[in-house]
Amino acid sequence: MSGNELQSATKPHTDVGVLLTQPRRYRAFKSAFLLGRGGRLNDRLAGLADPAPGADVVDIGCGPGDLARLLARRVGRVTGVDPSPQMIDYANARSRDLGNCRFELGTAQALPLPDASADLVSSTFAMHHIPAAYRADAVAQMFRVLRPGGRLLLADTHPTDPLLSAAVRVMARFAAHRTRDTAHDHDDPLAAIDIRRYRDLLCANGFEDVEFVAVRPATGVLMARKP
Repeated sequence: MSGNELQSATKPHTDVGVLLTQPRRYRAFKSAFLLGRGGRLNDRLAGLADPAPGADVVDIGCGPGDLARLLARRVGRVTGVDPSPQMIDYANARSRDLGNCRFELGTAQALPLPDASADLVSSTFAMHHIPAAYRADAVAQMFRVLRPGGRLLLADTHPTDPLLSAAVRVMARFAAHRTRDTAHDHDDPLAAIDIRRYRDLLCANGFEDVEFVAVRPATGVLMARKP
């Protein structure tokens, strides 16, 4: 993920953190990083989420819409939300064949969606892009838009291979700098993308049955439920 693909907003009240603006390049990078197994990973994530056929799904930080499109073939309706206009335009253009899949501009910390409007909320490889100061707000928004009994799936990189870990450390340090995530400045930068760090935050916001699962390739998943 090169520096010229990323930009950060400067106004505190509109700060979106690390913004991906080149969807085709991002998809190529992600495919290379996952050794061409991105489709298989999305299948596994969708299987873990296991939404009911008629479910309403929200995918936060949807990027180019790959997971959202997959979920739309299984459920009633999917809404992807992303702060990047380029990603939203690209995702909408690729999803014209799906009448139950739409993409909206917005941030995780201020979701443009009604209360209790989703049965499943997913957010994959996106939490570390949100400004550190707004991540608690993002989790609160996820809880707000879920219906009682609704499920949350958070996923991020969880490398185990030493060579892959070295590459991820570089990217994690860059993302932490851009989002002003100072909590791990003196620790292993992998801690900044470890999805398990949000376990206590989920519980503090009312989520229950919080569970961590590692899936291949190189991904950690937190699952939780709104009572």
